Amino acid sequence: MKKTGINVGVKIFFDKLKNLVYCTKFISMSQSFAGQNLKYLRKLRGLTQEEFATKLNIKRSLLGAYEEERAEPRLDVLETISDWFKVSLDDLLRRDLSDVKGSYLAKRRQQKLIAENNLIHFVPVKAAAGYLAGYADEEFIDELNTFTLPMLGGGQYRAFEIVGDSMLPTPSGSVIVGQKLNNDLDDIKNNSAYIVVSRNEGIVYKRIVKNNRAKNKLTMVSDNPSFQPYFMNAEDILELWQAQMVISKIATHQRWDMGQLASMVNNLQEQVSTLKKRMN
Repeated sequence: MKKTGINVGVKIFFDKLKNLVYCTKFISMSQSFAGQNLKYLRKLRGLTQEEFATKLNIKRSLLGAYEEERAEPRLDVLETISDWFKVSLDDLLRRDLSDVKGSYLAKRRQQKLIAENNLIHFVPVKAAAGYLAGYADEEFIDELNTFTLPMLGGGQYRAFEIVGDSMLPTPSGSVIVGQKLNNDLDDIKNNSAYIVVSRNEGIVYKRIVKNNRAKNKLTMVSDNPSFQPYFMNAEDILELWQAQMVISKIATHQRWDMGQLASMVNNLQEQVSTLKKRMN
């Protein structure tokens, strides 16, 4: 007997309903891997939660709920991610994608790890307070904006926005790109510029002068001689980043006349003499 249009329409409706019920059960069964895989795939692309949520056209708080497994991801969200990463819904829901070896995802992860060697996380002034608490937290670092500079060699880099006039002629608002230095005082190059992250002083950009007699004390010196040097205890230092590059706007560079320069040189010579007396 020939099927009518109504019968065909009813069959299509029930097929869709059956698929929907199957997917709903499937998602409920695989909830733990879904949230875990969403977080893994987001990091694979190097995206913050805000950026990933925008691409998915959902709220950041909802994405956070998915990743922390406080809510089940919607089917349309899972289908979008499945299309982006060329991953089946079955794998997305039922497998730990971070453990899949030799697959597309494993290759992408390897590429990301290689790229991260040259990835520079940017710490703006407004994030400085949070950085002191989250500098060792991968989740916090992952939320920072990033950029790359092709002229830098291998190593771990971070960029910090500085404010104030203590390092003039480097102007306030400049971005200092630093290379990570292990907190071994022997690796510090005397009188070189560093971003120093410390418990008491926060994030500062200074030149470091080592003390031959008291190795646990370092002298922080400003390029602007109007600012007096001060001591910092080595145990207070959380991180050291040796300055490699300064990024600033052309218009913000200060211009100096000869009188100012002569005064700076005289003040600097006085400070050097004072430092030598203290160190001896």
